[in-house]
Amino acid sequence: MDFKVIAENRQSCRSYDPTKAVEKEKLDAVIEAARLAPSACNAQPYRITVCTDNAAADVAKATQSMGMNKFASQASVMIVLSEGAYNTTAAAGSKIKKNDYRSVDIGILTAYITAQATALGLSTCILGWFDDKQIRKICSLDSPVRLVIALGYASADDKLREKKRKQTSEFVNFIS
Repeated sequence: MDFKVIAENRQSCRSYDPTKAVEKEKLDAVIEAARLAPSACNAQPYRITVCTDNAAADVAKATQSMGMNKFASQASVMIVLSEGAYNTTAAAGSKIKKNDYRSVDIGILTAYITAQATALGLSTCILGWFDDKQIRKICSLDSPVRLVIALGYASADDKLREKKRKQTSEFVNFIS
């Protein structure tokens, strides 16, 4: 699939088919794409925790306070992205430049995961609303959770929506 087609077809799924599990081969392909994601100094300063079955249900519940993310319970997989350690070079660069490269790297990682999932016919939703303490407990994590990605097959009624985006001229400057 051409990347532009992936970008045009990827959307935040809010209606999953709870009867259709993600095949292991597809899940492995998504994780392999994540492994290949670039990061500052190749540090890969994150942990990926793939939750299925009861763990996925527990993580989904931990994203649903105040009525948020009700659809997450329908997703067959929840991918938890948490902070990991920098390597020595990235740690030094982060300190010297006063830039948290982990956040950038987790963003890139998220893009790779969601793009590969879309290319495989899977749907995703990136969740930033969650109970960090509860998810850390479920996943036995010592570091902060930064994002959770709901992953599964969209239900038949989850149609592709028109993308509402700014015009390029509103956020891009070309300088010579």
